[in-house]
Amino acid sequence: MSTFTPGSDEWLALVNEPIIDPQRPIIDPHHHLWRNRFQRDYMLEDLWADTGSGHNIVKTVFVECHAFYRKEAAAAMQPLGETECIAALARASQGKGKAEISGIVAHADLTLGKNPDTLQAVLDAHRQLAGPLFKGIRHAGARDKNPEQLLIPGRAPSYLYGREDFRAGLRLLGSQGLVYDTWHYHHQNEDFLELAQAVPETTMVLDHFGTPLGVGNYRGAGDAIFTRWREDIAQLAKCPNVYAKLGGLAMPDNGFGWDKATAPPGSDEFVQRQKRYYLHTLECFGPERCMFESNFPVDKLSLPYHVVWNGFKKMVADFSESEKQALFYGTAARVYGL
Repeated sequence: MSTFTPGSDEWLALVNEPIIDPQRPIIDPHHHLWRNRFQRDYMLEDLWADTGSGHNIVKTVFVECHAFYRKEAAAAMQPLGETECIAALARASQGKGKAEISGIVAHADLTLGKNPDTLQAVLDAHRQLAGPLFKGIRHAGARDKNPEQLLIPGRAPSYLYGREDFRAGLRLLGSQGLVYDTWHYHHQNEDFLELAQAVPETTMVLDHFGTPLGVGNYRGAGDAIFTRWREDIAQLAKCPNVYAKLGGLAMPDNGFGWDKATAPPGSDEFVQRQKRYYLHTLECFGPERCMFESNFPVDKLSLPYHVVWNGFKKMVADFSESEKQALFYGTAARVYGL
């Protein structure tokens, strides 16, 4: 029996699989970088250690995570510290023969849409710092009535998606060709559907399947949650402005329990327990509107990077070459303009 701490490098090393289809070019369109979260740093060298573990990860997209903020600045301008830091790391990643950070999805308070000049100033500042790396904004809508039961509780106010000032901010994004990424919980998918229908001119990316929860009050309710989630995804897929990221289901809050196991799962177990979410979303959205994502290092609490991508490749082993190209590279390149 392993005595290693779940999520530690020693624990993750307990699973070592041959790499499937190692030459396939991949864009990982969703990862974070930070210092001292979950008792560890995750910076460029850590990202490279994961992306260099066997799969051919050629480009990545950083997604905001409230890191490196300018705490002395006015609230609206604090996220610029994250963009400044990540832009520097992204430029340092270029031309090294390793995965290149090719896009940044930053944070801005989109409720500033009630003051469009202020929001525009924030967007302009992000663009000045990141240049063409700046691809979009994530202002997450995640909120649960019992946040204390979650490892990563959302910070959003009640019904953020329904606020007209927030929707005005989204329209401003769309007018400038910027992408909106979102993160919320499964019971908020209907709210997101209303949002997508209300602002059809803005490209929206649903992160992590809408995060079906499996801890606290949701423990043991997986089948009932899946039934409702499946209907919500089918409705969301009718919105042509919505794209889906396939991944991020190995967070501890999803309730699969791998973060407490004596060893991480291999790709076969990963596929067996989660494929119904992937295959249903693919059936509804189609590969041209889906992209695989790692959500590292959050999902690193549950399984190794090479296992994640082996699992993805196993799930779509019978798909056509053009469908695989879209899922692993093409959709992300098109949506984020990489």
